[in-house]
Amino acid sequence: MLHAIASRKNLAANDYYMPVADILEHSRFQHLKDYRHHIRTTRFQHSVNVSYYSYRVCKRFRWDAVSAARAGLLHDFYFYETHGSSHSSETKQTAHLSSHPVLALSNAKKSFSLTEKESDCIVHHMWPFVRQKPHSKEGIVIAIVDKCVAVLEFCALHQKNKNH
Repeated sequence: MLHAIASRKNLAANDYYMPVADILEHSRFQHLKDYRHHIRTTRFQHSVNVSYYSYRVCKRFRWDAVSAARAGLLHDFYFYETHGSSHSSETKQTAHLSSHPVLALSNAKKSFSLTEKESDCIVHHMWPFVRQKPHSKEGIVIAIVDKCVAVLEFCALHQKNKNH
């Protein structure tokens, strides 16, 4: 069952699913399940989390929820491990903050048709940790939800560790 962190809803049986099904079912996107993200979460699950909650926020405010959902799925669409010795130095981590959105956008454009808004949301999702701010409300939502979801993922990890 496809779900987002802290939600019991089956996202495959939800209004969220149809506009993002082509991405979720794409073989290249499925490979994100092979990469860790925020310690124990997979990059696939993290992307679903960001996408779903960005979709819900934008839908609530009657903004472009579909673009938010699609860009949220693709915001971390890159294929290398970010944890471990090869990326452990502070310099490499700082470089990753600014370089991975560009790589994610490049990878996304190779596999999917994107709107200008979706492209902007992907490439600027690391704001405010990097200077350039998204040009849309949806992009700002994705940037904020990305950070909130990271905290949720981290807290969920620590909650699991406490229970064991």
